[in-house]
This record gives sequence, C-alpha cells and structure tokens, in this order.
Amino acid sequence: MARLKIALAPGDGIGPEIMEATLDLFKAVGVDEQAEFLPVEMGASVFAKGNSRGMTDAAIQTVESCGILFKGPMETPKGGGGKSINVTARKLWNAYANLRTFKSLPGVQTVHSRAGIPIDVTVVRENIEDTYGGVEHRLSNDTIQCKRLITAPGCDQVHRFALQTARRMGLTRVHCGHKANIMKMTDGLFLERFRQVARDFPEIEPADVIVDALCMNLVVDPRRYQMIVLPNLQGDIVSDLCAGLVGGLGFAPSANIGTHLAIFEAVHGTAPDIAGKGIANPTSLILSGVMMLRHLGLGYEAATIENALLATLESGTHTGDFGDRSVPPLGTRDFTSAIIERLGQRPGTIPAALVPEKAGPTYVRPPKPAGQQVIRTFKNVVTHVVGCDIYLDSPLSPVALAEEMQRACVDGPFKLTLISNRGTQVWPTGSVYTECVDYYRVRFELKDAVTAGSFGQARCIALLDRVAESFSICSYEVLRTFDGVKGYSLAQGQ
Repeated sequence: MARLKIALAPGDGIGPEIMEATLDLFKAVGVDEQAEFLPVEMGASVFAKGNSRGMTDAAIQTVESCGILFKGPMETPKGGGGKSINVTARKLWNAYANLRTFKSLPGVQTVHSRAGIPIDVTVVRENIEDTYGGVEHRLSNDTIQCKRLITAPGCDQVHRFALQTARRMGLTRVHCGHKANIMKMTDGLFLERFRQVARDFPEIEPADVIVDALCMNLVVDPRRYQMIVLPNLQGDIVSDLCAGLVGGLGFAPSANIGTHLAIFEAVHGTAPDIAGKGIANPTSLILSGVMMLRHLGLGYEAATIENALLATLESGTHTGDFGDRSVPPLGTRDFTSAIIERLGQRPGTIPAALVPEKAGPTYVRPPKPAGQQVIRTFKNVVTHVVGCDIYLDSPLSPVALAEEMQRACVDGPFKLTLISNRGTQVWPTGSVYTECVDYYRVRFELKDAVTAGSFGQARCIALLDRVAESFSICSYEVLRTFDGVKGYSLAQGQ
C-alpha cells in the first residue's frame, strides 16, 4: 500500500528543532512505514523574499495535493503588510474548525493540579469568519471600522463538527459560548444555529453560556465544561485561557479541520530567544502530531506515543520551562529520547490512552472540488427593501445633521427615523452627555403610506446620491426584512 503523503512545514525559531524531535519520535514508533513527509516552504524566509502570503506556490500545490499539513510555529512579520500565515492557511483551505483539547498532565504543576482539580476540556473554535476576516477601513479622521461577518453556513459547519466530535468522544454535554445578549444578530445567529444543529444529536445535551461568564467559570471550576464551541475571536481568547489552565501553550495541541484539508500545528510562539539552543519543549507539537495520527487512522501509533509521553512526564522528566526545579532539565533531543525509551509503557497515576490493534491508515483524501463552492443554509426567503442606513463623515451636531437629512428625503418614499453615533441613539432622542465623534449612522425607513416590497434598492441609491451632493458618505447598508423579520438591529437607547 502506498504511504500517505503529508506536507511538512518545520516553522521558524524553535520550529525546526521541535519538528525534528517529533519526527524522530514518529520514526521510532513506525509512522514512516505508513506516511511520507514532503517539506514545503512556508514562514519567515518566504516573507523575507517579498511574498506577502508567506508560502510559495509550490507549497500551496503540495498541501492541496496531500490534504494534510503538519507545521511548526511560524512568525508573522511586523509591518510590511504580511498577514498571519496561520490565519491565511486556515482561511485559504477552509479549515473551518479549530479543535484543541486541554488535559491536566502529570509533572506539569498548575494552580488547579495543586488543588487536586483535574482538567479535561475541549474547545472548538470557528476558524474562518468573525473579525478575523480582517475587513477594515478608515472611515473618517477619527474612526476605523472592522467588519464582523457571521454566516449561517459557517455556523452550521463548525457546530456539526463540534457535535460529531463530541459524539465520537462520548461526551454528554456541549456548551455554545457567545455574546448574544449584546450582539443579538451575529452571535444570535451563532447560538440559533447551534440549537438547530443540536437537534440532530439527541444524546448530547446542548447548553449555552455568555463568554464573559464562561471565562470566570473556567478559572473557578473548569470541571463544569466538557466541550465549548465558540465564534472565532472569542474562541481564540478562550482556548488560550484554557491552555493557561493546563500549564501554557507548550502543552496545548491544535488541529484545524475542513472538508477537504486539515492542518495540525503547534500554536505557541517561535521563541527566537532560545532558537538554536536545543532546549525547547516539543510537547505541544508532539500532542498535535498525536491528533494528526488519529485523524489519519493511525490509532495504534498515536496512543503508543501519547502513553509514552505521559509516562515520561509522570517520571518527572522535563525541559527547562516546567517541572521540578531540583531535577536537572533535559534538552529537546534528550527529552524526546526519554519518550522513545518509554514506548510501550503506560502511565500509572492517570488513565492511559486505549491502544488499538496496529492497522493501516484509514484516511482517504477527499476529491478535489471542481471549483469554489457556494454554501447556503436559508433558501427561498422572501425579502423586501424597507430603508437604508447611510454612514457619514460629518462634524455637525446631531440636531443640525437631522435637519439636513430631513430635507434630503422630503420628496421620496423614506423618512428619517434614527441618527446614532458609535451605536448609541442621538436623535430623535438622546442625552446631552453622549459624546459624538465624526462618524454617524443615519437611518431612513419607509414612510407610513409606502408598502414594503413596492420597489427595490434603486430608491435607496437615489437617496444616497442626493445625500452625497453635500456629505462624505463612508458606507451604506440596505435595510431589508427576511420573511417579515427585520434584518437589522436597533441602536443603543432606541
């Protein structure tokens, strides 16, 4: 049987050292008999050549051919326009679900381990959308916008992945973390789709928690959570918080899973201050590699490595960043050698990973899509244009601006209903204590005698054109109803 092909990007800083050590461990357990690693060019050296993606065309082709990327930590250039290669890779290949498991490890002392509180939490983070789209604009002298995008198909994908993973792990409860009490439409959609998808998993109890309360609860008593699924930015923060609970990012594995490709990586930094010294801790990358082996169907190799690592940590063996300071630390290679020496052993103080019979990989590379796919959730929805929000760069007071806007719409089908500033209503009612900046939202809605659905966006564009004769327009949003439900939010104080 032909060996699986895995794209390999060692990374920057300490990346090559911990990757070499991890591959030595893989070889010792026989992974090389099942898989071939194909090096690809990604990271700082590619950025340095002026490639703002941080990866060569050949690297992209190899990853897409393999369907699996195993990567070390990579540096994002400071300045120069290059974006995070980690985010780029996840979005480029639509690895929509970030899976990270956090477990107490023997020999890794934390506040919770000293208190006798074991941690076993899984976080699933949506990986493509939210503010991580990086859609930003300067709108006025004083105002910059970052656009937050949440889609129903994106929510469905990550929720279904989370619940399928929970089912496979034998979990009985999954929490949706959110801020739907404030962001009622975006986080509201994320929560609504979670509840909808959860109906297909009756054996799992769906629950939800506001993200700020979640963070407090995780610190006070993480045992109340089995799995948490969150939007992108909140998931990024919560997953790092959970890493802190088990000793830091050096003990946190990470997988990014999509329909066609998957990325397994160490999520800690490149640690340039210790690069080349041979003292880096490879545990995070080893655990990420264990997740990859299980994804490929190499359960025997994955469990054998995991048990050997746990037995090594249990013995007090450690690198310089953790462990008993009275026991001399080992360097990267010696630490890995200690794990290799314990292959076949199991930990004695915590449950061992179940070791299945040795078998060939079960991973089958999904067929390459013929073209970019358009994914949809809601279809055949009846929509009507009922107004528009026009965003203006203006130094006028709310009252003065309202007078101008009322004149602009006097002959059309719309009336001025709202002016807000930084999301807070400042007209027709408001407080003199509300300070305003030079960026306003002006809302026009249908006059009482005008029927919804009697025209499309053209009348909004005509109004936009009229306003633009005297004002700088930053952006514009059409207001619509969807099956009779408003597709836009109220302002604070409205």
